Amino acid sequence: MPGSLKTDAIVLRSLRYGEADRILHIYTPDRGRLSAIAKGVRRAKSRFGGRLEPFFRLRLVLYEGRSELLTVTSAETVAGHRQLREHAGALDGAARACDAVGRLFADGEPHRGVYHLLANELALLDAEPARASRANALAFRLKLLLAAGFAPQLAACAGCGEAEHLVGFSGAAGGVVCPACESSAFGLDQEAHDFMVGALGRPLADAPEASPRALAQAERAILETLEHHAHLRLRPVGPARVRA
Repeated sequence: MPGSLKTDAIVLRSLRYGEADRILHIYTPDRGRLSAIAKGVRRAKSRFGGRLEPFFRLRLVLYEGRSELLTVTSAETVAGHRQLREHAGALDGAARACDAVGRLFADGEPHRGVYHLLANELALLDAEPARASRANALAFRLKLLLAAGFAPQLAACAGCGEAEHLVGFSGAAGGVVCPACESSAFGLDQEAHDFMVGALGRPLADAPEASPRALAQAERAILETLEHHAHLRLRPVGPARVRA
């Protein structure tokens, strides 16, 4: 039935539409990803001002009719993340975080944990833009994998269950592997393994650091897990991948 929907939301993406409108992709705690149109928002005297831009955390009133595209009727800023926008690294980190959420959770299913994870990441990058590191971005993606049900097996071999001599990572198997099961794996150093375990077990603000080699291996593990199990390719967060 048509009616109004009140919800908190994070703007993942904002696209120009027509002469004065914008199409917003937003993520909400109770409805997951939604699309909405903000009419007249690009006019100089729009009542929305500049608050319907990516990375804004908002309190919205949306009109929900028969179309899948909702209409923004009211918007109140919860967090605008102004400092984040003044730091190139933090801005890029925020864009990649929003892109990952929008693509991995594109089915509209609600997931409060993902909403709060993204809100925490944006708040962290805004409060301390210098935290916009490759390690932070990979820790965020590992937590997204956990929320999506694709967390890699790190405690024992994903092939046979062996708990020792874990020497590689297999995206197809979904985790670390022992020498007997490493035919489709790449080498995973202990430092990379420790980084992934620490990133999953600690808050984002306490994400561990690691060497470039270990981070390259961790990123490859994340990307291959997504490719095999979510059939999804995300942009790398760091330099070109290193074949370890």
